[in-house]
Amino acid sequence: HVQLVESGGGSVQAGGSLRLSCVESASTYSPACMGWFRQAPGKEREGVARFNTRAGTAYYADSVKGRFTISLDNANSAVYLRMNSLKPEDTAMYYCAARASYGGSCSGWWGYNYWGQGTQVTVS
Repeated sequence: HVQLVESGGGSVQAGGSLRLSCVESASTYSPACMGWFRQAPGKEREGVARFNTRAGTAYYADSVKGRFTISLDNANSAVYLRMNSLKPEDTAMYYCAARASYGGSCSGWWGYNYWGQGTQVTVS
């Protein structure tokens, strides 16, 4: 069983920065794919960034490319999302998620079966 706990959300002015943290705890299983998703009120959930922990590669949605950075901290079983140059349209509940890879790939935003409880980010 994988448990994910997010933290680091808050309120910030446009142009500001936040760093979200997701700590993963599992007895024997370490997910290959870690992702950050967000959902704004009245909108569908969308993938923001994902990380292939085996290959060490990251992928970003076009809307956040160049502003957000996903990173892995193996020592602390954590994945971070550094968010710079925040915009009001970044306002959403942010979720950390995890899944296994398929053929070594973490392509796509589908198949995530472990989710955290979410952390709110508000940009004004």
